[in-house]
Amino acid sequence: MADLRQQALDYHEFPVPGKTAVCLTKPAETSMDLALAYSPGVAEPVREIAANPDNAYRYTGKGNTVAVISNGTAILGLGNLGPLASKPVMEGKALLFKHFANIDATDIEVKHRTSEEFINVVEAIADTFGGINLEDIKAPECFEIEKALIERCNVPVFHDDQHGTAIVTAAGMINALEIQGKSIEEAVFVCMGAGAAAIACMTMIVNCGAQRENVYMLDRKGVIHTRREDINEYKALFANNTDKRTLQDVIKGADVFLGLSGPDVLGAEDVALMADKPVIFACSNPDPEIKPELAHDVRKDLIMGTGRSDYPNQVNNVLCFPFIFRGALDVRASSINDEMKIAAVHAIAALAKEPVPASVLAAYPNVDSLEFGPEYVIPKPIDARLLPNVAKAVAIAAIESGVATIKELPEGYMES
Repeated sequence: MADLRQQALDYHEFPVPGKTAVCLTKPAETSMDLALAYSPGVAEPVREIAANPDNAYRYTGKGNTVAVISNGTAILGLGNLGPLASKPVMEGKALLFKHFANIDATDIEVKHRTSEEFINVVEAIADTFGGINLEDIKAPECFEIEKALIERCNVPVFHDDQHGTAIVTAAGMINALEIQGKSIEEAVFVCMGAGAAAIACMTMIVNCGAQRENVYMLDRKGVIHTRREDINEYKALFANNTDKRTLQDVIKGADVFLGLSGPDVLGAEDVALMADKPVIFACSNPDPEIKPELAHDVRKDLIMGTGRSDYPNQVNNVLCFPFIFRGALDVRASSINDEMKIAAVHAIAALAKEPVPASVLAAYPNVDSLEFGPEYVIPKPIDARLLPNVAKAVAIAAIESGVATIKELPEGYMES
């Protein structure tokens, strides 16, 4: 671990500090180049944009840009360490946008005293970009912030900790339940955790067919039920009318355990109580709610997923957010709506059923083969097919649901 720590610090410091930089897209070698790039030539696109703001997509990089914005109140699993401490994570997000979807992303860290101040800052700069990716903002403020910005901004706003996690989780869950021979409509879910990611995940799974009355969500005080008076409006959406109060009460006979909480909160004795052919997604990172080895020792009929790359079925946001934004930007969507999110869910789920190309296997030298089954319910992040498959599904959903400015995809869009 000490060696990894130093490697991580060296990676971020050398050969230059940070992970991203600005590159030029136009020549700047001659006096004419400079005259066109700045004065006097730059006045021409200025006039065009002043006459019609949509011309910013023709004459600037707006249409291929995303702002990655945080206040540092919920950095990874490290907590509220402040805006500046979140900068390495936001730069990392920008790196992923560029690497996986060729989107130019800029990290922005905001100091503020109230949520309204944060909202006002982001609203004031939003038109600079083609989209806004919110990151590492604690609950419940993240819900209020995202809702206000969606209402106030003319570009798509997406809180990835909520929706990116939810989309990938739902895709993997749909496939896992199919392999186990279970119906999402009839499955009983236990969700350990009631923060932004947990609420978004269960909302998405409900949108994909799960019945709300079959969902038991737990926070630090136990089961969220209808007679509790200490829950906010977001947790209240999953308040179950039940006499069950503890994890042990609800895990008995459950088909699914979804963990978005902390390490080692699910015991071997709990796993033993679950229904035949259970599904466990233990997504606390780096230490899951139960170690896969322990879970598999208890149940041989189990499908297991985690947030870690060194186990099968990694639930990883990078399967989603670059491609959601790629599709949204390409049709100039005004928002990222439920139709677009569900389209991404099904595109990711479908890709796991396709034959895995040699290029993906080559990236995982310890893996001889990958095929749809208990140890492969979610595609690998390195799979280049995610970009065309997910982006196109999202773009089509944006057009069909009426939030796209561009009403028709160009011929051959996302075809190699």
